[in-house]
Amino acid sequence: MSKPFASPLAAAGRALAARGRIAVRPTAWRSTSHLAQTRWAIAPVGAMRQPLQSSPATRLARHTSHFTRRAVATDAEAEANVSSGAYPFKDLEAKWQKYWMDNETFRTPEEVDTSKPKYYALDMFPYPSGAGLHVGHPEGYTATDIIARYKRMNGYNVLHPMGWDAFGLPAEQYAIETGTHPRETTKKNVNRFREQLQSLGFSYDWKRELATTDEKYYKWTQWIFLKLLERGLAYQAEVPVNWCPALGTVLANEEVIDGLSERGNHPVIRKPMKQWMLRITAYADRLIDDLDLLDWPDSIKEMQRNWIGRSTGAEIVFKTEGDKELTVFTTRPDTLFGATYMVVAPEHPMLKELTTEDCADAVEAYVVESAKKSDLERTELQKTKTGVATGSYATNPVTGEKIPVWVADYVLGSYGSGAVMAVPAHDTRDHAFAQEYGLPIKQVVQPKEEVDVQSEAFTGTGKMINSANAGLGLDFNGMANQEALAAIVEALEAQEAGSKKVNYKLRDWLFARQRYWGEPFPVMFEEGSTEPIPVPESELPLVLPETDVYKPTEDGKPPLANITDWVNITSPNGKPAMRETNTMPQWAGSCWYYLRFIDPENDQYAIDPELEKYWMPVDLYVGGAEHCCLHLLYARFWHKVLYDIGVVNTKEPFQTLVNQGMILGEVEYTGYKTEEGEWVSSNKTKKVEGDVISVKVPAEEVEKKGDGYVLKDAAQIRLDSRAHKMSKSRGNVINPDDVVQGYGADSLRLYEMFMGPLRDTKVWSTRGVDGVHRFLARAWRLYEASLASDTLDAELTKEQLKLLNATIKKVGEDTENMAFNTAISSMMEFVNAGTKQGSLPRAMLEPFALILAPYAPHVAEELWSKLGHENTLAYEAYPEYDEQYLVEDTVTMGVQVQGKMRGTIELAVDADEETAMAAAMEQPNVAKWTDGKTVRKVIYRPGKILNIIVG
Repeated sequence: MSKPFASPLAAAGRALAARGRIAVRPTAWRSTSHLAQTRWAIAPVGAMRQPLQSSPATRLARHTSHFTRRAVATDAEAEANVSSGAYPFKDLEAKWQKYWMDNETFRTPEEVDTSKPKYYALDMFPYPSGAGLHVGHPEGYTATDIIARYKRMNGYNVLHPMGWDAFGLPAEQYAIETGTHPRETTKKNVNRFREQLQSLGFSYDWKRELATTDEKYYKWTQWIFLKLLERGLAYQAEVPVNWCPALGTVLANEEVIDGLSERGNHPVIRKPMKQWMLRITAYADRLIDDLDLLDWPDSIKEMQRNWIGRSTGAEIVFKTEGDKELTVFTTRPDTLFGATYMVVAPEHPMLKELTTEDCADAVEAYVVESAKKSDLERTELQKTKTGVATGSYATNPVTGEKIPVWVADYVLGSYGSGAVMAVPAHDTRDHAFAQEYGLPIKQVVQPKEEVDVQSEAFTGTGKMINSANAGLGLDFNGMANQEALAAIVEALEAQEAGSKKVNYKLRDWLFARQRYWGEPFPVMFEEGSTEPIPVPESELPLVLPETDVYKPTEDGKPPLANITDWVNITSPNGKPAMRETNTMPQWAGSCWYYLRFIDPENDQYAIDPELEKYWMPVDLYVGGAEHCCLHLLYARFWHKVLYDIGVVNTKEPFQTLVNQGMILGEVEYTGYKTEEGEWVSSNKTKKVEGDVISVKVPAEEVEKKGDGYVLKDAAQIRLDSRAHKMSKSRGNVINPDDVVQGYGADSLRLYEMFMGPLRDTKVWSTRGVDGVHRFLARAWRLYEASLASDTLDAELTKEQLKLLNATIKKVGEDTENMAFNTAISSMMEFVNAGTKQGSLPRAMLEPFALILAPYAPHVAEELWSKLGHENTLAYEAYPEYDEQYLVEDTVTMGVQVQGKMRGTIELAVDADEETAMAAAMEQPNVAKWTDGKTVRKVIYRPGKILNIIVG
């Protein structure tokens, strides 16, 4: 229940009462909880509600309106310091968070009314680090929470869960450094993250919380792995891997950046190891084709298509000495006659066979150096090409010529066959290599205009030249090269020297890590056998054993190999066996967590089929674009496998994907000084003799001027300004706890949505938080003033109906479209308009509290309560607008005399010319220019223009 005298208006009343002007006493107000289930179709209230009585404060308002309006709208002290009592955010946020938790307000029951529409809003699984959240993290979480709350109010069953991607390397590295079990570190970090998220008022169903480290969860991760193994999609192979000696583990290609580990920046080398692989390539076509089913950003779809890299070409066989075969894949078989040498990757399995004795030392040294480079470094177009001759030759199948075989790191063993036919006349990389080592360049495609392929590769289309071999009956000269492409493949097939081939950049997924803190593989190997034996499903989960040794063994085996009593077992066949000692990568648990949220307590199935059928697919998935070719691709692959075995009924897991933009740290200002200490404008530093020293300038010493920034005390000195990604090293990380403490959770939520479009990169500004905080304080004071007024149950005026219905429409439509910043702008306009009026009727206050609720739920709940409601507004019906109040019945139009604007008039939209002229002549400026003159002609277009032509 509100306190009618806790407002600026009431304070004014007390001030006058103290001087004996009026008597002031509290007044009871009637509860409106009987309206809790009303669907708000905004219309005049008429006699629907009658005021009980006018309070002394509201009688005061009528007689001192100029004073009270000033108290509500322009009280500078209350505006600047809302902690004075105008907006007690700390108390009310703690109150409503406790209420939601105690009452399980956002609990989604296991059994729901399936006749109602559903909405599944999901955030990308966070990894709970020791650093906790920074203000960039809540951006996406706030967006999904707004939509989840909005959908509940629109009658949807909503699933909005949260959990933790809790296995992984950081906790294990911390364990190695400190001896703390990863479980304890992870538990502490999870508690910290949960506490921070709950402080922001997100409407998660915390009863569904899960973590990938929970054995009840990873039981089903292991079960899915066994299904992959059963279908031949999981296998072991000797493959070249990214080995990080410092971390003691294998890394996926995506976890290596410029030859260094993504985590820790340690050197990574390539070495062959036997590893578990998942045959994601078997789903390459479906992973590409089914992107068309999804409402995802085009950029993410394109990145996945490029990552999978489907290309059509030919597989061609070149014979080497000893009649061995060296197979290449090419998308340009039309250029086969121009192949003047071959290149194999340093990790090619035939490299040793191809290397002659006199070239062995050079080749071996080159392979060692290549192992230190990342795939990106090796394939960068601008780098100088390097390579070594193997000493052997291969025969071009269409020319019969022997061409040299080289080893070069610009060819990757993971793409195609790990070997290429080099056509330097028509391939940029081959051309650079040929020029570096003086290899032949032979042109076989001729455009209309002459080109010099000796100086630059020609990669376009044209007619075939130098492409005939009479001995083999081959002649493609004169053909268009696109036509020759198919013809040459046909000729190769006839010779059994090649065939049409679809190839992919995508490689099978390296699915093993040499770590402790991960899901154990549910397989064993009998003594002397390499054939994996599954752990019986009845014995799942295979629980991670306890240990205090987290480092690999002395001979480089994974940490689990240290636990011999866990490793050495007896197989179901009664034979001695050993468990797999690698663990699954962190990606395993995050591949399917969205399904377990639907049915987290089921110990019989990974997910109940009926629940899956109702809730899937995820309707809204929000997270960073950096996951485009890792988590998103992996999860889609697992989902399709589960679809094939009947666990799910949808082809894709995430229907709509939204990538929130990055939030950069506050703008940093840099000035420049000479060695003598004199300031220099940033645009004049190059003209200064001697060194110029950069100086960081505090924001309070800076002001904006034109399109740049200058020193406040020296406006002629321009400064550089730039915002950077938040990082500990720059010291620009903003802790959300500090913002919540100073401004409240609702202010943080609102500001992160108000900064700009959700998908855009934005710059943090604490001053911006202060702005939305003042907006909430104004809203609070408006409600306090309205509750103390005698107009609380008044009928809405025409202008108020228009304002309210326009706001409901705009905020609702913008929320649906996730245009949160413009929705907030509309709510600000509403509060500004209401503040100018001094107070608003209940019929405006109640629906506004409802549309504010998804954005600022704590203050909205409190305002709803102050209006007399006893229950939460979380499931109240979202207000509906009435279009009739949005139709314009008057129009403002210009009046011209002799074609020049002389005034404006407001008319009914269907006003006739006579009415328009009468209104125009009442305008002093129009009368001035027509007085004493004859009106010769009137040009009138209703609603558009009135032009008076006079003599």
